[in-house]
Amino acid sequence: QVQLVESGGGLVQAGGSLRLSCVASGRTFNINAMGWFRQAPGKEREFVAAINWIGGRTYVDSVKGRFTISRDNAKDTQYLQMNSLKPEDTAVYYCYAGPPSRRYWGQGTQVTVSS
Repeated sequence: QVQLVESGGGLVQAGGSLRLSCVASGRTFNINAMGWFRQAPGKEREFVAAINWIGGRTYVDSVKGRFTISRDNAKDTQYLQMNSLKPEDTAVYYCYAGPPSRRYWGQGTQVTVSS
């Protein structure tokens, strides 16, 4: 089992920045895929960003150029640096670890961007 704990969410004005962290514990060896989804009120959960063991990154188009995903394998931690935040980025952000067939999730952290 893998446990994930997120932190770093909060309230920020449009144009501001936040940095989310997600610490993994438990059987964390050989975790390749890590990333983030988000879910806004009344909407389905959507993919935001992913990173693999060697640092390959993918992003949803709406956050490209504004968000940066990174990871520190020695600390079993991943990060999501969010800049130039927009009100439409408001959502609960969930980190994950593992492939779709065996994916672990964090509890979620609220990000609210005011206009």
